[in-house]
Amino acid sequence: MSFDHHSYNYPITWRILDRVESLAAVWPKRWASLTGYLFLVPSLLLVFVLVIGFAYIFEYSLHELDIATYRLKDDYSLINYFAFFKSTAYQTVVFRSLAASAIVTVITVFLAFPYGYVMVRAKSAFTRKFLLICLFLPFFIGQVVRAYGWLIILGKEGLLNTFLTSLGLPLVDLIYNYPAVLLGLVQYMLPFAVLLISPAITAISEDFELASEGLGANWIQTFWHVVIPMALPGIIGSSVVVFTLTLTDFAMPEILGGGTTDFIANSIYDGFFQISNPGLGAALAMILVTLGSAFVIVIFAMAGTGTLGFSGKVQ
Repeated sequence: MSFDHHSYNYPITWRILDRVESLAAVWPKRWASLTGYLFLVPSLLLVFVLVIGFAYIFEYSLHELDIATYRLKDDYSLINYFAFFKSTAYQTVVFRSLAASAIVTVITVFLAFPYGYVMVRAKSAFTRKFLLICLFLPFFIGQVVRAYGWLIILGKEGLLNTFLTSLGLPLVDLIYNYPAVLLGLVQYMLPFAVLLISPAITAISEDFELASEGLGANWIQTFWHVVIPMALPGIIGSSVVVFTLTLTDFAMPEILGGGTTDFIANSIYDGFFQISNPGLGAALAMILVTLGSAFVIVIFAMAGTGTLGFSGKVQ
C-alpha cells in the first residue's frame, strides 16, 4: 500500500517550519554566523522602547511646574532634584525603602533557602510535588488580592484579633504600619527567591554532601561549608531580584501601610497624580532607577557575572 504524501494533511506547525526552512535556503551563507543573533531582535526592541521611555522621563524631570497653569515650563532646570535633596520627607521615604529592601531580602532568602533545599532533596516525590504546588499557588493570586488578604487577617476586626479577643486579650494594632508592610512583602517575594535558589541547589551533586559526611562533618557543618558556598550564585541572584522588586514595590506599602509608610514608588505616584507635578514625579522615578541600578552594578562588581550562572569564558 503506497502512501500519498500529497493528500496527507500536515499540522499547521509543520507547514510553518517548512516555510521557515525554505527561507533559510536563500539566506546568504556568509551571514550564517549572525543567524542566532536574530532571536535577540525582539528583546533588543523592548530594551530600545524602555530606553526611549527613560529618556522622556528624564526630560520631564528637568522641567519645573508652573503653578499658574499647572503645566511644565519650557526652561530646563534641576529644581525638582533640588526639591528632593531639600525635603527631609522624601529622604525619609528613600531611607525607608532601602531599609525595607534590605530587611525583606535577608528574611526572604533566609526562609527560601531551606524551603528550596527540602523541595530539591526530598526523597518522596509526593513531598516535592506538594512543596512545588504550594510554591506556585501564590502566583495565581495577584499582589493586591494578597495584600487585602492580610487586611482580613491582621485588621482590627480580622481573624487574628478576633482570636485574641476570644481569649480575653486586648486588640493588637497589626495593620497600617511598617512591620505589616514588611510581612506582606516577605510573603510576596518568597516564591521568587525559592525559584531562583532551587536550580543552584539542584546543580550541587549529593556526592559532595556524602563526601563531607564521610570525612566526619555533621549535617550543620556540611550545610554551612559545602551547600551554602556552592549555592552562593543562586543566593546572590535571588537577593538582587528580591531587593530590586521590594525597592520598586507600590501595592504593599499603599494597602498595608495605609499611607503612613510610603515607598519611593508611592511618592512617584503622588507626584504624578496627587499633586499633579509630573516633573517632580519624573525626578523621583530617575532617583529610583539610579538607586536600583547602582545596587545591581555594585553586587555584580563584587560577586562577578558568575552570579547569573555564567563566567564570560568560552568553554
